[in-house]
Amino acid sequence: MIAKISSGKSTAGLIRYLFDTEKATDHVDPHLVTSWDGFAPDPGRADDFDATRKLLVADLDLHVKQARRLGRAPEQHVWHCSIRATETDRILSDEDWADIARRVVAATGIAPQGDSDGCRWVAVRHAPDHIHIAATKVRADLRTARHWNDYHTADRELAVIEKEYDLFQVVRGDRTAAKRATRAEQEKARRAGQDRPARERLRATVRTTVAAATSVEEFVHLLSHIESVLVEVVHYPSGDVRGYKVASEDTTTADNEPVWFSGSELAPDLSFPKIKKRLESIDPQSADKPGRRGPNPWHQATAAAERIPHHLDQMDDEASQAHLAAFGEALDALPLLAPQTLRPQLRDAATAFERATRSRIRAEHHHARALRGAVRAMVRGPAPKDGTVLAMFLEAAILVVLAAARWHQLRHHDQQVAAAQQTLLHLQAAYDQAAAAPLASLAQRQPPQQAVVRQIRRLRQVVPEHAEQIIKDPAFAALTTARAEAEVAGHDPEQLLQQVADQRALNDARRPARVLAWRIQCLSERPAPSAQTGAAQARSPAWADSAARRPDAPEHTAAAAPAPQLSQARRR
Repeated sequence: MIAKISSGKSTAGLIRYLFDTEKATDHVDPHLVTSWDGFAPDPGRADDFDATRKLLVADLDLHVKQARRLGRAPEQHVWHCSIRATETDRILSDEDWADIARRVVAATGIAPQGDSDGCRWVAVRHAPDHIHIAATKVRADLRTARHWNDYHTADRELAVIEKEYDLFQVVRGDRTAAKRATRAEQEKARRAGQDRPARERLRATVRTTVAAATSVEEFVHLLSHIESVLVEVVHYPSGDVRGYKVASEDTTTADNEPVWFSGSELAPDLSFPKIKKRLESIDPQSADKPGRRGPNPWHQATAAAERIPHHLDQMDDEASQAHLAAFGEALDALPLLAPQTLRPQLRDAATAFERATRSRIRAEHHHARALRGAVRAMVRGPAPKDGTVLAMFLEAAILVVLAAARWHQLRHHDQQVAAAQQTLLHLQAAYDQAAAAPLASLAQRQPPQQAVVRQIRRLRQVVPEHAEQIIKDPAFAALTTARAEAEVAGHDPEQLLQQVADQRALNDARRPARVLAWRIQCLSERPAPSAQTGAAQARSPAWADSAARRPDAPEHTAAAAPAPQLSQARRR
């Protein structure tokens, strides 16, 4: 159910509209379903409609006129609330709507339950799927009703009503969503031939800039050099940056002036203080500079993303929120790094997940330094030679989004859950497209049949519970190539397979061969362990524990780590 609340100056005008059947052709059989005392005159059931309507208006305005003589009546004395059921809901009876109306006026403070001095109100039904509540805001004690925050109190009560009446449960927010573009902004964008209003385009631009910057100074510099974006930086007398405003060159007022938006007007997390806090949490050493050799940032980002589901399972909500915000920044940066054909899906994924990066939980951004540093190194580094690293990251990203949906669902963040589910559709489409070419290239280099048979035997030894599913996977040919090339590079293929199987549970993977192929390629790019390293690993308790879990070990008693309990409907 959806409530819409407004205020007005004319009780007579509102009542006239609610009972009108001539101008409003969709008004059918208007009548009262209940009122403040249950005895209000009903014009819809009276023989003399006009006289009864005037009597109803007079009754509703009684306390308003009394307060006006004392100079205490509010100018906007009319309170109007419409409540509409969804199309899929059953038709409610007049008694049902009466109960709903009484609960809403009580929850909002118009007529608290048990308060004999509450405001006067009526509930009018003139269509099967909704009612209108008309009230005057002056109480019987001539005080103005305390109905602050009435939209949200009504919304909370309607959420309870939906469950009790077994109605469709509307997705509700927590007031952390970015402000939507107004209808005027949407119309202006449509007339100008823009696909999105200026507010939404600027929001995406600023988010991408934050994802690429490593400091406040660099954020301002990058933003100032973006084509078609105007930037105005506000400084303190000391010269330090106080805030910023942005405008689009193609969007102006009637006086040909730019339409400016502050960061907080774009989104709650894009205010300058919040951007500053996020950028100050970045480790300066974690973002590689161009030309500087170091770990592959794509692999670092993938490894950091793969750890996010584990972080979300912990009890530290502030850290979890930080990891989701950092992952959102990674999605913001991907369109800058991906091939042109993938950018539309990735932009849509980033836009959708933006809602899932915010909640009432305060983020402790220092918890997500690894991913943020890797993303900035990706932006500064050379473009990947092929789509392997992108496909690898997207495969991990899908798991993050699934875990994010579950995390938000447990905390009843309805809008964030819906945003994560929408993100998943775009990421899966981008992943399938990005993975096609690298997998085909690997499959073309498949080793001889004798080597494939040997690999199948090893698979059945190392991951017996998944072996048959892996062998039947269309990506199995690519997996055999990845393992064969890792062996040529000096890696022990059996140990490598065990390592990647331990790193990532396969229970939640619809295509486990793809998962293993990406992980083996990632690990095989590292130098092969020397004999001394192998001996040290054998002496390591962690390596010994890993070996003990192998099915061919003398005593195989340790169970594999359970996969997260993810929705079967959204597994890949």
